[in-house]
Amino acid sequence: MTLRRVRGAERGQAAVELVGAAALLTIAGLAAFQVLSAGHAVAVADGAAEAAALALANGHDPERAARAAAPGWPRRAVRLQREGGSVRVTLAPRTPLGILRGRLRVTAEAWVRRPGEEVAK
Repeated sequence: MTLRRVRGAERGQAAVELVGAAALLTIAGLAAFQVLSAGHAVAVADGAAEAAALALANGHDPERAARAAAPGWPRRAVRLQREGGSVRVTLAPRTPLGILRGRLRVTAEAWVRRPGEEVAK
């Protein structure tokens, strides 16, 4: 085998390794983005649940308060469930992966007692 053939084979192997490394880095980047996006959604849902509970305690619309507490894109994705003094906010985080779209959800809950309301013993 000549020296020229060996160098050509090494270049081919380097190209394959480069493509593999690029694919691995892309997957790692998407996974990191998904983790950060889910963490952001948890923080937004928590704030929205707290705002909804406080609005409920003060006699205001909890859904409106939850949406006002959610900045930007989460505002449209907030889902609120209310039962007595408890509110539950569910939010679907953004995802760059089509297979996960609509499958991930984060939930935050808050509870308040209205003034003058008796605590069950």
